[in-house]
Amino acid sequence: MKTQFSFGKNGIEVSVPNGYGCRVLHSRTAVALHDVDAGLAGALDRPIGCEPLAALAAGKRTAAISICDITRPAPNSVTLPPLLARLHAAGIPVEGVTILIATGLHRGATKEEIEIIVGPEIAGKYRVVSHDARDLVAHRSLGVTSRGTPVYIDERFMAADLHITLGFIEQHLMLGFSGGRKLIAPGQAAQETIKAIHSPRFVREPLATEGSIEGNPLHAELLEIAHMARHDFILDVTLTQDRLISGVFAGDPVKAHAAGVDFLENTSLETLDVPADVAITSAAGYPLDLTFYQTVKGITAAQHVVKPGGRILILGECAEGVGSPEFAHRLQTLASFQDFLDEIRQTPVEVDQWQVEKLALVGVKHELYFYTPGVSRAQLGCLGARSFRDLNEAVATVLRGLPSGAHVVLVPDGPYTYARAVPAYA
Repeated sequence: MKTQFSFGKNGIEVSVPNGYGCRVLHSRTAVALHDVDAGLAGALDRPIGCEPLAALAAGKRTAAISICDITRPAPNSVTLPPLLARLHAAGIPVEGVTILIATGLHRGATKEEIEIIVGPEIAGKYRVVSHDARDLVAHRSLGVTSRGTPVYIDERFMAADLHITLGFIEQHLMLGFSGGRKLIAPGQAAQETIKAIHSPRFVREPLATEGSIEGNPLHAELLEIAHMARHDFILDVTLTQDRLISGVFAGDPVKAHAAGVDFLENTSLETLDVPADVAITSAAGYPLDLTFYQTVKGITAAQHVVKPGGRILILGECAEGVGSPEFAHRLQTLASFQDFLDEIRQTPVEVDQWQVEKLALVGVKHELYFYTPGVSRAQLGCLGARSFRDLNEAVATVLRGLPSGAHVVLVPDGPYTYARAVPAYA
């Protein structure tokens, strides 16, 4: 059985021999909007739970717009123009708009990437800048949440009269779903805040996982932080498998985001009758598989369709290597998943340890295998023993010893596939 997987910019073909019970798993998806312009106009002029954007902008001179970075396929070049048009119609000039790329602790965008993220015309006309979480003095202290998280948000965002986020909604490995509040924290937060919300206290919560909103303490924490940052308005979209816009949700940051999540859950969740013995999955290709750090998301998403003790093979190009220096060091020195989890339980949180932690939480329950050619075995620490330079060898190894008819799930689009086995395992 041959299946095309998302991998880098061009994809890759995966071949599984006959004799297994194979299923190709894609998310169900809503159809693409027939008229995106009309959908955006309607959402901005008749938003959920608040006044139209033009009314909110009236009398204000400045606006800050937080947008996704290069690792997310957010259609900013489509969604930004109608939003900007309404700000200008309300009296906010071009020079009063700051577009802030919500990097969190990711690196800043290059000039070429800024043109990809917002489109050449907007890049040449507006102030588009990257957030820098490591520069604490560039952030405003907003106090402490009810759970004790210190809140520092980019001063350029806070200094504006109107605070807007622009994103898209997909499942997220800790927050349940992306979009909305995530564009405030971690997107525009200082590392002191990011460390707190990515500590074992939140990361190890059973409900802090893909597709989980109700009762998820991290979701509640980020809503509180966004409220402290005077989050005024969101424009979020949902996307089809082909990354076309299927829904538009604008307005009150809590109500509009909840409506988008509800839409996604009702149109995109796919289910399996039984959990698989093996999942062969991807990191969804470019831009998400640029680094091993982001590739982890394909593994955490796959855990929900694989039985305890089952195997997961992840495919990620990793053209930019491992990720941040902190993450690279943690990964290279990894001796065992359980030792790592025990080690960091009570120690101060370090930058990007949480992505290794999420990987470890899956790794103690499943066998993990890696085809990530942009990363060497030496860079993967103890994971190097199950890392392969040849895709066919990786597939053969993950299938080795399975009985005839073993259940193998192929997930070509990795974390963009919202799926659960019934009963679910995590």
